[in-house]
Amino acid sequence: MPAARFTLALLLATVAIAATACGGGSDGVPAGAIAVVDGTDITREQLDEYMSLTKKGYERSKRAFPKAGTPEYQSIQAANVRLLVEIAEFQQAADDLGVKVTEKDIDKVEDQLIDTDYGGKRADYEKAVKATGVPRAEWRKTYANTALATKVFEAVTKDVEVSDQEILEYYTANPHGSPESRDVRHILIAEKDKDGKVDFEASKAKADAVYEQLKGGADFAALAKRISADTGTKDSGGKLTISRGQTVPEFDKVAFDLKTGEFSKPVKTTYGYHVVEPVSDVRKATTTPLDKVRASIRITLLQEKRNQEIQKWVEDLNADYEGKISYAAGFEPPQPPEEPTTTQ
Repeated sequence: MPAARFTLALLLATVAIAATACGGGSDGVPAGAIAVVDGTDITREQLDEYMSLTKKGYERSKRAFPKAGTPEYQSIQAANVRLLVEIAEFQQAADDLGVKVTEKDIDKVEDQLIDTDYGGKRADYEKAVKATGVPRAEWRKTYANTALATKVFEAVTKDVEVSDQEILEYYTANPHGSPESRDVRHILIAEKDKDGKVDFEASKAKADAVYEQLKGGADFAALAKRISADTGTKDSGGKLTISRGQTVPEFDKVAFDLKTGEFSKPVKTTYGYHVVEPVSDVRKATTTPLDKVRASIRITLLQEKRNQEIQKWVEDLNADYEGKISYAAGFEPPQPPEEPTTTQ
């Protein structure tokens, strides 16, 4: 039950954004605080709580928590400072949006967790919480962050819409339905050289011999089970169902050009040599009407547009906080590595 799962980082992960805390210096940071975010103090006590949660997570997974002062410890501390700064930013932004998190919102997050991770069994959830050694009240603080992220996302993206024209354009660019398909069976001959690579000359000689055996009336399925190098199909006599364009071009062409029951001469691909036999007629491609997929396309496009909207909002938020964050000495975010210089 990792704490990191229920934080504002969830929102940022949703839109594939990594918020970067900006700011510098330690001017104006009062005693007992590690940072000030546009007038909001982040206290050492808050950081200690998050470090304690992180440490308990290490203990639950039976990992040694890094000692204070080590690079590993500093990295964990920096991540928690960054998270606390991020939370402060979002809480201030939520106030500007008129977003408030209630106890009912927190209950909803907790209930969803119980449903998804514990099959709706509250007793199992409470047992797991107790095993962490972290009071339930502390977990509910992290659930509050999740609720805040959700409500901010909803507030920022509430006016996003998808037009019928956008749905049509998506449908046209992304065909819906199924391509031509066919049941075939094949025998793959892939002799290996001393380096473990396919020896195409030896494979061709053996494939020609297999072809002659089939012409002489040998049982295709029995041969496939005995000598085919395709471990995924040999036990079923080499049988598989393919769709047009699914396999490598050389195999694809032969598999769809042959008559049913007619086997091919050895066909070379990057895998070796194949003898292919279609065992069904070609099933025609199908197209799903727009009306049957309109709703699913709308959901897909709506989520994409909402993600884009929240991504832009996060970027604007970060830019707005440029220069509005101060850190106490020793808690500044690590500087990115300098770009290597080149000489002409």
